[in-house]
Amino acid sequence: MTATTAPLTTAPVRAVKQPSARLRAWATRAPLLPALVFMIVVTQLPFVATLVISFFDWNALYPKARHFTGVDNYRQVLTDAALRHSVWTTVLLTVAVVLASLVLGLALALLLDRGFRGRGVVRTLLIAPFLVVPVAAALLWKHVLYNPEYGLINGLLHSVGGPQPDWLSNSPLLAVEASLVWQWTPFMMLILLAGLQSRDQQQIEAARVDGASDWQIFRHLTLPHLRRYLELGGLLGSIYIVQNFDAVFTITSGGLGTANLPYTVYQSFYQAHENGLASAAGVLVVIGSIIITTFALRVVSSLFREEVSRA
Repeated sequence: MTATTAPLTTAPVRAVKQPSARLRAWATRAPLLPALVFMIVVTQLPFVATLVISFFDWNALYPKARHFTGVDNYRQVLTDAALRHSVWTTVLLTVAVVLASLVLGLALALLLDRGFRGRGVVRTLLIAPFLVVPVAAALLWKHVLYNPEYGLINGLLHSVGGPQPDWLSNSPLLAVEASLVWQWTPFMMLILLAGLQSRDQQQIEAARVDGASDWQIFRHLTLPHLRRYLELGGLLGSIYIVQNFDAVFTITSGGLGTANLPYTVYQSFYQAHENGLASAAGVLVVIGSIIITTFALRVVSSLFREEVSRA
């Protein structure tokens, strides 16, 4: 008696079609599309509208008289004496505030890099000015410190028999710069403190063993290491100070030669109702900010590459 077995038959296996690389890329980027559309609508479309308006002679009080003028608005921004002065004020304000903030921030970072009792409390107190709302900080300096009658500075001078100057009238630009330095020094301090804490401690200890002084270590080891962090702090600070409006508007209202370019844009748009001229000045501010931001992004990317190479 023999048993017969039926031959085994295998069903054909269908190949599973893999999604293309382009489809996988779109699937990866799809969750970001709503954010991208929102960013374009909120930022890019208004900028395009501003760019278009900048080529028109457009006064809001006479809307029917608007007409295309080409680059005349830009020519006026670059040749008008008041506008040129606002550009110079913007440059002077930015350079002074950034340099002073970097120097003071470096000094505070070197202090906080040392170990001492209560360092956490001191660090929190030093960071506090950067967390204050810009308008509130400007009001604080204008009324609590600068007021000639009840201000803190004149109160301290009166207690020692000193003069009672009107700070906003005598040194208006310096008054604005001091308030911005107070607000931005903690930001510079945080960046430089991060740079100090990323130093190679073995290299520093080796230099001490070889007899190097603190000044030699700072000059030949610490300062070259902090170069990228100093550049980053300076560039990021410049991006903000170039566009600063709060301090100038709140402390001096743009008077006494303190009107910077953003405040001039405000005057042209809201007071003179010159939409085309204000748009042209605003476009120039954006172009300057983009140039500074490009350098800042390069510095940040180089810092990341250095950290990755060390790891």
